[in-house]
Amino acid sequence: MKKILLVSAFCSSLLLASSEVDELKMQLQKQSNMIEALTQRLDEMQDTSHLTQNTPVYTEEDVPDFSAESIPSFEENTLGATVNSTSSFAQPQFVPNISLVIDTSLALRNKSQDELNHLGMPGIMESPFASGDDGHGHSAASGQNGFNFNYAELVFSSNVDPFFSLDATFHFSEDSVEIEEAYFTTTALTDGVRIKGGKFLSDFGRLNQQHQHTWNFSDAPLIYAGFLGNDRLNEVGVQLQYTLPTDTYLMVGVEALQGSNETSFGNQSVELNGQEVTGSSAPSMVVAYVKNSFDIGNTTVLPGASYVYGNSISSDEHDGHALAFSGHTGIYNLELTLKHYFDSYSFLAWQSEWMRREQDGAAYEVHLGVTESEDQKIRQEGVYSQVVYGVDQNWRTGVRYDSIYKNDVAFVNDDGDTFPSTPYSRYSVMAEYHFSEFSRLRLQYNLNKGLYSGDAHDGFTQEDVHELLLSFNFAIGAHNAHDF
Repeated sequence: MKKILLVSAFCSSLLLASSEVDELKMQLQKQSNMIEALTQRLDEMQDTSHLTQNTPVYTEEDVPDFSAESIPSFEENTLGATVNSTSSFAQPQFVPNISLVIDTSLALRNKSQDELNHLGMPGIMESPFASGDDGHGHSAASGQNGFNFNYAELVFSSNVDPFFSLDATFHFSEDSVEIEEAYFTTTALTDGVRIKGGKFLSDFGRLNQQHQHTWNFSDAPLIYAGFLGNDRLNEVGVQLQYTLPTDTYLMVGVEALQGSNETSFGNQSVELNGQEVTGSSAPSMVVAYVKNSFDIGNTTVLPGASYVYGNSISSDEHDGHALAFSGHTGIYNLELTLKHYFDSYSFLAWQSEWMRREQDGAAYEVHLGVTESEDQKIRQEGVYSQVVYGVDQNWRTGVRYDSIYKNDVAFVNDDGDTFPSTPYSRYSVMAEYHFSEFSRLRLQYNLNKGLYSGDAHDGFTQEDVHELLLSFNFAIGAHNAHDF
């Protein structure tokens, strides 16, 4: 009896299994038929998509710059959109990123504003606190005692098409508006090659190409303020960069620029005591640099070297005394940044730059109503070094030392007086709190031993200036990522 029951159960299971297999086969066949139908429908829609799509089709006649041969050679643009002769480029897809940055501050110092306006670094720069904003350049941030509206920056950036991107930054002060940057950048050249053209901040050095709100301190180091001015190397020209196909990041670049920087360069003729000191033709400035980056464990190392050379012409006239210089200037730069990450937010960064300025040419002076000239050589060197500790996502603190320790330049007059040889030094400490990525509060203290009163005839007197700066920085809108 047991044998009969077992045989019956076995046969029943075989019948059930066969039935389930047949049912699964039927379901698979139905799904196969459905997939085939959907595939056919999709092919039909693709064949007629050019008749129903809202985006207009740009042909060679519509856009003369896009030849029929060149468009298919770029399979994808930077946003991943396919570009060929049948699927056209849609400009409305590239809506510009728009952002606004505002920086304000409160500055407290141990000297009155009138006293500060008469302090400077002889042979290098006049007072860093004087307004000096005539609508053609930047004033020093936090330059006035009390409340300061330092600047507002309105930024636009977007891809133009698969071949170019466009960026523009408009700088607003209380009294003026200027185009700080407006340039195009290629996006579809051979791997590693990039061309930029327009008005832009040069990639000379580490800080020059960074906008001020990304700096770790509220003011520029002395070598930047003294050798390049508040505007830094912000020129009209063209830039060519090539990133080498190496295991680590290695980039070389050259720039041909107009050469209008008034602090160390310039090419416009000036008039001195009725006599014209002739400038040079533009463009008159060349920049070259090499930058590298590599990692050692959790530490990123960024070394670099830069050089800028150009014609130089300048004039200065005050208190009945007139001077002018015509020649050429070369500035060397070495930079090194080490950044070690403890975790996603905590880090320790050391950043340093060294500069040497060499100027050779003719110095002109009006003496007793007569314009005299003689050959002049200027050799100046300086450095800054800073350490910043990122405590966590919100808190950062740092210290900085900067100095112009060499100032070999003779004052052009019959008495043979010279500028002070004492180093112009400054010590800074800061602490800042980031409420978010878009708002920051920073407190900074400076002990400035790099300023002098007086003149070469009556003698110079070193003045210590104590500064307490409380700055607020806010940003809204979408903007490009900051440099590392």
